[in-house]
Amino acid sequence: MCVHQRKRLITLALLTTLFGVGHHVDHVIRGNHVGWPLIPEVTPFTYSLGFYPFIAIGFYLYLSGRTTPIYWAFLTGVGFFFVGLAHFGPVAVEPPADILGPYSSTLAGYAALVWLVVFLMLLASTCLYSARLWWRQKSGKG
Repeated sequence: MCVHQRKRLITLALLTTLFGVGHHVDHVIRGNHVGWPLIPEVTPFTYSLGFYPFIAIGFYLYLSGRTTPIYWAFLTGVGFFFVGLAHFGPVAVEPPADILGPYSSTLAGYAALVWLVVFLMLLASTCLYSARLWWRQKSGKG
């Protein structure tokens, strides 16, 4: 794998992480669907914080050459389904209305929703790009 591909993957992973942090900050600003450590209950918010240690481990392992892109493919794939199912579809515990509702400004609510959609797009893009790099590396194409 060339340096350019490694840099692109790290950039995607960093952007995805930034959007994840931003989405958690949005939860705190809205004050709904938060969980431990902000309130005593354990909620999906609490479980989602568990991704950050794996992200930190992933950066360490990837940058030190101890793991392949499949780590990022798996982590961001799981993240995509976790975040997507939590916010969209018939089993959503936090549908878009719960993102829009707490904001007094419609613009702020839609900005938070767009942020979430971009976050999901970054999770999917990072997953697919990582899987592609891993597949090419595995098959000896690059």
